[in-house]
Amino acid sequence: MRVDATIKSGQGKGQNIQYLLVLENGSTVLVYDDLPHLIDSRVGIERVTRDNGFVFYRFAN
Repeated sequence: MRVDATIKSGQGKGQNIQYLLVLENGSTVLVYDDLPHLIDSRVGIERVTRDNGFVFYRFAN
């Protein structure tokens, strides 16, 4: 499922950048990515649910 979010901060460098994102409903999530993203930019992320019920988010391509 695709969700819109705003990037609020990023920490790290290289292939281990951890971003704090705020979802449309005000919730926050952490998303790792190896590409740089601008702070306060709007991005699309995907909500992924594994077979065991674990939920995580990743940047949409």
